[in-house]
Amino acid sequence: MDMRNCSVVTEFILLGIPHTEGLETMLFVLFLPFYACTLVGNVSILVAVISSTRLHTPMYFFLGNLSIFDMGFSSVTCPKMLLYLMGLSRLISYQDCVSQLFFFHFLGSIECFLYTVMAYDRFAAICHPLRYSVIMNSRICVALAVGTWLLGCLHSSILTSLTFTLPYCGPNKVDYFFCDIPAVLPLASADTSLAKRVSFTNVGLVSLVCFLLILVSYTRIAISILSIHSTEGRQRAFSTCSAHLIAILCAYGPIITVYLQPTPNPMLGTVVQILMNLVGPMLNPLIYTLRNKEVKIALKKVVHGKGHFSED
Repeated sequence: MDMRNCSVVTEFILLGIPHTEGLETMLFVLFLPFYACTLVGNVSILVAVISSTRLHTPMYFFLGNLSIFDMGFSSVTCPKMLLYLMGLSRLISYQDCVSQLFFFHFLGSIECFLYTVMAYDRFAAICHPLRYSVIMNSRICVALAVGTWLLGCLHSSILTSLTFTLPYCGPNKVDYFFCDIPAVLPLASADTSLAKRVSFTNVGLVSLVCFLLILVSYTRIAISILSIHSTEGRQRAFSTCSAHLIAILCAYGPIITVYLQPTPNPMLGTVVQILMNLVGPMLNPLIYTLRNKEVKIALKKVVHGKGHFSED
Protein backbone atom coordinates (compact mmCIF):
# COMPACT_ATOMS: atom_id res chain seq x y z
CA MET A 1 0.00 0.00 0.00
CA ASP A 2 1.21 3.51 -0.83
CA MET A 3 1.77 5.04 2.62
CA ARG A 4 1.69 8.57 1.15
CA ASN A 5 -2.05 8.11 0.59
CA CYS A 6 -2.54 6.59 4.04
CA SER A 7 -5.31 8.16 6.12
CA VAL A 8 -4.19 7.19 9.62
CA VAL A 9 -6.89 5.67 11.83
CA THR A 10 -7.53 7.77 14.95
CA GLU A 11 -10.33 5.69 16.41
CA PHE A 12 -11.79 2.21 16.15
CA ILE A 13 -15.36 0.97 16.28
CA LEU A 14 -15.98 -2.05 18.51
CA LEU A 15 -18.61 -4.15 16.76
CA GLY A 16 -19.25 -6.06 19.98
CA ILE A 17 -19.98 -9.70 20.65
CA PRO A 18 -20.56 -11.48 17.32
CA HIS A 19 -24.06 -12.74 16.48
CA THR A 20 -25.78 -10.99 19.41
CA GLU A 21 -27.58 -8.18 17.58
CA GLY A 22 -30.75 -7.25 19.44
CA LEU A 23 -29.66 -9.01 22.63
CA GLU A 24 -27.72 -6.09 24.13
CA THR A 25 -30.13 -5.40 27.02
CA MET A 26 -30.31 -9.07 27.99
CA LEU A 27 -26.51 -9.37 27.90
CA PHE A 28 -26.12 -6.22 30.00
CA VAL A 29 -28.47 -7.63 32.66
CA LEU A 30 -26.57 -10.93 32.54
CA PHE A 31 -23.02 -9.53 32.63
CA LEU A 32 -23.39 -6.68 35.15
CA PRO A 33 -23.86 -9.00 38.19
CA PHE A 34 -20.76 -10.98 37.18
CA TYR A 35 -18.64 -7.83 37.07
CA ALA A 36 -20.12 -6.54 40.35
CA CYS A 37 -19.43 -9.89 42.04
CA THR A 38 -15.86 -9.80 40.74
CA LEU A 39 -15.24 -6.42 42.36
CA VAL A 40 -17.02 -7.25 45.64
CA GLY A 41 -15.42 -10.70 45.94
CA ASN A 42 -11.87 -9.55 45.28
CA VAL A 43 -12.19 -6.47 47.50
CA SER A 44 -13.42 -8.81 50.27
CA ILE A 45 -10.37 -11.03 49.86
CA LEU A 46 -8.07 -8.00 49.93
CA VAL A 47 -9.74 -6.57 53.06
CA ALA A 48 -9.54 -9.95 54.81
CA VAL A 49 -5.84 -10.35 54.00
CA ILE A 50 -4.97 -6.81 55.14
CA SER A 51 -7.11 -6.94 58.29
CA SER A 52 -6.14 -10.32 59.70
CA THR A 53 -2.61 -10.74 61.03
CA ARG A 54 -3.06 -14.50 60.71
CA LEU A 55 -3.22 -14.00 56.96
CA HIS A 56 0.03 -12.02 56.83
CA THR A 57 1.85 -14.97 55.27
CA PRO A 58 3.39 -15.47 51.81
CA MET A 59 0.43 -17.47 50.50
CA TYR A 60 -2.07 -14.75 51.37
CA PHE A 61 0.29 -11.99 50.26
CA PHE A 62 0.23 -13.51 46.78
CA LEU A 63 -3.51 -14.12 47.02
CA GLY A 64 -3.96 -10.40 47.77
CA ASN A 65 -1.88 -9.59 44.68
CA LEU A 66 -4.04 -11.95 42.64
CA SER A 67 -7.20 -10.16 43.83
CA ILE A 68 -5.82 -6.79 42.72
CA PHE A 69 -4.89 -8.15 39.30
CA ASP A 70 -8.25 -9.94 38.90
CA MET A 71 -10.08 -6.66 39.47
CA GLY A 72 -7.78 -4.85 37.06
CA PHE A 73 -7.97 -7.58 34.42
CA SER A 74 -11.75 -7.61 34.41
CA SER A 75 -11.90 -3.80 34.46
CA VAL A 76 -9.80 -3.49 31.30
CA THR A 77 -12.64 -4.76 29.10
CA CYS A 78 -15.90 -5.03 31.07
CA PRO A 79 -16.81 -1.34 31.69
CA LYS A 80 -16.51 -0.45 27.98
CA MET A 81 -18.48 -3.55 27.01
CA LEU A 82 -21.25 -2.76 29.53
CA LEU A 83 -21.44 0.85 28.30
CA TYR A 84 -22.06 -0.07 24.67
CA LEU A 85 -24.50 -2.80 25.74
CA MET A 86 -26.43 0.06 27.36
CA GLY A 87 -26.55 1.77 23.97
CA LEU A 88 -23.67 4.21 24.42
CA SER A 89 -20.90 4.82 21.89
CA ARG A 90 -18.92 1.89 20.51
CA LEU A 91 -16.06 4.19 19.50
CA ILE A 92 -12.67 3.73 21.14
CA SER A 93 -9.76 6.05 20.40
CA TYR A 94 -6.53 4.71 18.94
CA GLN A 95 -4.70 5.51 22.20
CA ASP A 96 -7.35 3.79 24.32
CA CYS A 97 -7.22 0.76 22.05
CA VAL A 98 -3.44 0.56 22.55
CA SER A 99 -3.89 0.91 26.32
CA GLN A 100 -6.61 -1.73 26.42
CA LEU A 101 -4.49 -4.27 24.56
CA PHE A 102 -1.42 -3.48 26.67
CA PHE A 103 -3.14 -3.78 30.05
CA PHE A 104 -5.12 -6.85 29.01
CA HIS A 105 -1.91 -8.77 28.28
CA PHE A 106 0.03 -7.08 31.09
CA LEU A 107 -2.44 -8.15 33.78
CA GLY A 108 -3.17 -11.49 32.12
CA SER A 109 0.50 -12.46 31.96
CA ILE A 110 1.08 -11.30 35.54
CA GLU A 111 -1.61 -13.72 36.66
CA CYS A 112 0.18 -16.55 34.83
CA PHE A 113 3.45 -15.66 36.55
CA LEU A 114 1.66 -15.24 39.87
CA TYR A 115 0.11 -18.72 39.68
CA THR A 116 3.62 -20.05 39.09
CA VAL A 117 4.94 -18.20 42.15
CA MET A 118 2.00 -19.45 44.24
CA ALA A 119 2.76 -23.02 43.15
CA TYR A 120 6.38 -22.53 44.23
CA ASP A 121 5.17 -21.14 47.56
CA ARG A 122 3.04 -24.26 48.18
CA PHE A 123 5.98 -26.44 47.12
CA ALA A 124 8.22 -24.73 49.68
CA ALA A 125 5.57 -24.92 52.43
CA ILE A 126 4.75 -28.61 51.96
CA CYS A 127 8.05 -30.07 50.78
CA HIS A 128 10.38 -27.96 52.98
CA PRO A 129 8.27 -26.94 56.01
CA LEU A 130 11.24 -26.46 58.37
CA ARG A 131 12.99 -24.07 55.99
CA TYR A 132 9.83 -22.38 54.70
CA SER A 133 10.24 -19.14 56.67
CA VAL A 134 13.76 -18.76 55.27
CA ILE A 135 12.91 -19.75 51.68
CA MET A 136 9.88 -17.45 51.54
CA ASN A 137 10.91 -14.51 53.74
CA SER A 138 9.36 -11.09 53.20
CA ARG A 139 12.16 -9.78 50.96
CA ILE A 140 11.93 -12.78 48.65
CA CYS A 141 8.14 -12.47 48.48
CA VAL A 142 8.35 -8.80 47.49
CA ALA A 143 11.10 -9.60 44.94
CA LEU A 144 8.96 -12.36 43.39
CA ALA A 145 5.92 -10.06 43.22
CA VAL A 146 7.92 -7.25 41.59
CA GLY A 147 9.45 -9.81 39.22
CA THR A 148 5.99 -10.83 38.00
CA TRP A 149 5.13 -7.16 37.32
CA LEU A 150 8.35 -6.56 35.36
CA LEU A 151 7.98 -9.75 33.32
CA GLY A 152 4.34 -8.90 32.62
CA CYS A 153 5.33 -5.42 31.46
CA LEU A 154 8.03 -6.83 29.15
CA HIS A 155 5.70 -9.47 27.72
CA SER A 156 2.89 -6.99 27.07
CA SER A 157 5.22 -4.33 25.67
CA ILE A 158 6.49 -6.75 23.01
CA LEU A 159 2.96 -7.75 21.97
CA THR A 160 1.67 -4.16 21.94
CA SER A 161 4.66 -2.85 19.99
CA LEU A 162 4.33 -5.60 17.37
CA THR A 163 0.64 -4.83 16.93
CA PHE A 164 0.72 -1.04 16.82
CA THR A 165 3.96 -0.30 15.01
CA LEU A 166 2.07 -1.51 11.94
CA PRO A 167 0.19 1.18 9.97
CA TYR A 168 -3.60 1.36 10.28
CA CYS A 169 -4.95 3.32 7.32
CA GLY A 170 -8.10 1.59 6.13
CA PRO A 171 -10.92 -0.19 7.94
CA ASN A 172 -11.37 0.62 11.62
CA LYS A 173 -14.14 -1.78 12.62
CA VAL A 174 -12.92 -4.23 15.27
CA ASP A 175 -15.05 -7.34 14.96
CA TYR A 176 -14.88 -8.01 18.69
CA PHE A 177 -15.90 -6.54 22.04
CA PHE A 178 -12.43 -5.21 22.91
CA CYS A 179 -9.05 -4.52 21.31
CA ASP A 180 -7.12 -7.78 21.22
CA ILE A 181 -4.39 -9.00 18.90
CA PRO A 182 -6.49 -11.46 16.81
CA ALA A 183 -9.15 -8.76 16.24
CA VAL A 184 -6.88 -5.74 15.58
CA LEU A 185 -4.12 -7.26 13.40
CA PRO A 186 -6.42 -7.99 10.40
CA LEU A 187 -7.08 -4.23 10.16
CA ALA A 188 -3.40 -3.39 9.63
CA SER A 189 -2.36 -2.01 6.24
CA ALA A 190 0.79 -4.11 6.06
CA ASP A 191 2.05 -7.68 6.27
CA THR A 192 1.10 -9.08 9.69
CA SER A 193 2.78 -12.50 9.40
CA LEU A 194 5.76 -11.56 11.60
CA ALA A 195 3.51 -10.05 14.29
CA LYS A 196 1.31 -13.16 14.26
CA ARG A 197 4.27 -15.53 14.53
CA VAL A 198 5.99 -13.60 17.32
CA SER A 199 2.78 -13.08 19.32
CA PHE A 200 1.91 -16.78 18.96
CA THR A 201 5.42 -17.74 20.09
CA ASN A 202 5.46 -15.17 22.91
CA VAL A 203 2.10 -16.18 24.38
CA GLY A 204 2.84 -19.87 23.82
CA LEU A 205 6.29 -19.71 25.41
CA VAL A 206 5.10 -17.83 28.50
CA SER A 207 2.14 -20.17 28.97
CA LEU A 208 4.19 -23.31 28.39
CA VAL A 209 7.06 -22.37 30.71
CA CYS A 210 4.70 -21.33 33.51
CA PHE A 211 2.56 -24.43 33.10
CA LEU A 212 5.58 -26.76 33.17
CA LEU A 213 6.93 -25.09 36.32
CA ILE A 214 3.52 -25.41 37.97
CA LEU A 215 3.32 -29.06 36.90
CA VAL A 216 6.75 -29.81 38.39
CA SER A 217 5.83 -28.05 41.65
CA TYR A 218 2.55 -29.91 42.07
CA THR A 219 4.09 -33.26 41.15
CA ARG A 220 6.56 -32.79 43.99
CA ILE A 221 3.75 -31.57 46.24
CA ALA A 222 1.61 -34.64 45.45
CA ILE A 223 4.50 -36.94 46.36
CA SER A 224 5.02 -35.10 49.65
CA ILE A 225 1.30 -35.13 50.51
CA LEU A 226 1.14 -38.90 50.03
CA SER A 227 4.01 -39.29 52.50
CA ILE A 228 2.22 -37.30 55.25
CA HIS A 229 1.20 -39.73 58.00
CA SER A 230 -1.45 -37.51 59.59
CA THR A 231 -4.83 -37.81 57.86
CA GLU A 232 -5.77 -34.28 58.97
CA GLY A 233 -2.50 -32.84 57.66
CA ARG A 234 -2.91 -34.66 54.36
CA GLN A 235 -6.47 -33.37 53.95
CA ARG A 236 -5.48 -29.78 54.78
CA ALA A 237 -2.58 -29.80 52.30
CA PHE A 238 -4.74 -31.38 49.61
CA SER A 239 -7.56 -28.85 50.18
CA THR A 240 -5.24 -25.86 49.79
CA CYS A 241 -3.52 -27.24 46.70
CA SER A 242 -6.72 -28.39 45.01
CA ALA A 243 -8.08 -24.82 45.26
CA HIS A 244 -4.93 -23.55 43.54
CA LEU A 245 -5.21 -26.20 40.82
CA ILE A 246 -8.85 -25.30 40.07
CA ALA A 247 -7.88 -21.62 39.70
CA ILE A 248 -4.94 -22.55 37.45
CA LEU A 249 -7.13 -24.68 35.16
CA CYS A 250 -9.62 -21.79 34.91
CA ALA A 251 -6.77 -19.48 33.86
CA TYR A 252 -4.83 -21.69 31.42
CA GLY A 253 -7.79 -23.32 29.67
CA PRO A 254 -8.91 -20.04 28.00
CA ILE A 255 -5.34 -19.07 27.04
CA ILE A 256 -4.82 -22.35 25.20
CA THR A 257 -8.25 -22.14 23.55
CA VAL A 258 -7.98 -18.53 22.34
CA TYR A 259 -4.30 -17.94 21.52
CA LEU A 260 -2.74 -21.31 20.76
CA GLN A 261 -5.21 -22.70 18.21
CA PRO A 262 -3.69 -23.31 14.74
CA THR A 263 -7.02 -22.25 13.16
CA PRO A 264 -8.94 -20.10 15.66
CA ASN A 265 -12.73 -20.47 15.87
CA PRO A 266 -14.09 -16.89 16.26
CA MET A 267 -17.31 -17.90 18.05
CA LEU A 268 -15.53 -20.29 20.43
CA GLY A 269 -12.88 -17.65 21.07
CA THR A 270 -15.54 -15.07 21.93
CA VAL A 271 -17.31 -17.35 24.40
CA VAL A 272 -14.02 -18.29 26.05
CA GLN A 273 -12.89 -14.66 26.24
CA ILE A 274 -16.14 -13.67 27.96
CA LEU A 275 -15.63 -16.48 30.45
CA MET A 276 -12.01 -15.37 30.98
CA ASN A 277 -12.92 -11.70 31.44
CA LEU A 278 -16.10 -12.09 33.51
CA VAL A 279 -16.32 -15.52 35.08
CA GLY A 280 -12.67 -16.30 35.83
CA PRO A 281 -11.94 -13.22 37.99
CA MET A 282 -15.22 -13.81 39.84
CA LEU A 283 -14.44 -17.48 40.54
CA ASN A 284 -11.08 -16.92 42.27
CA PRO A 285 -12.61 -15.36 45.43
CA LEU A 286 -15.14 -18.20 45.59
CA ILE A 287 -12.49 -20.86 45.06
CA TYR A 288 -10.21 -19.45 47.76
CA THR A 289 -12.87 -18.47 50.33
CA LEU A 290 -15.29 -21.39 50.17
CA ARG A 291 -12.43 -23.85 50.60
CA ASN A 292 -10.44 -21.83 53.12
CA LYS A 293 -11.44 -21.70 56.77
CA GLU A 294 -8.98 -18.94 57.72
CA VAL A 295 -10.24 -16.55 55.05
CA LYS A 296 -13.86 -17.22 56.01
CA ILE A 297 -13.10 -16.48 59.68
CA ALA A 298 -11.30 -13.25 58.73
CA LEU A 299 -14.19 -12.13 56.54
CA LYS A 300 -16.73 -12.83 59.29
CA LYS A 301 -14.76 -10.67 61.70
CA VAL A 302 -14.52 -7.88 59.14
CA VAL A 303 -18.28 -8.07 58.50
CA HIS A 304 -18.95 -7.84 62.23
CA GLY A 305 -17.00 -4.58 62.34
CA LYS A 306 -13.90 -5.60 64.26
CA GLY A 307 -11.63 -3.77 61.81
CA HIS A 308 -7.93 -4.58 61.99
CA PHE A 309 -7.40 -7.44 64.38
CA SER A 310 -4.92 -10.05 65.47
CA GLU A 311 -5.49 -13.64 66.43
CA ASP A 312 -3.73 -15.69 68.97
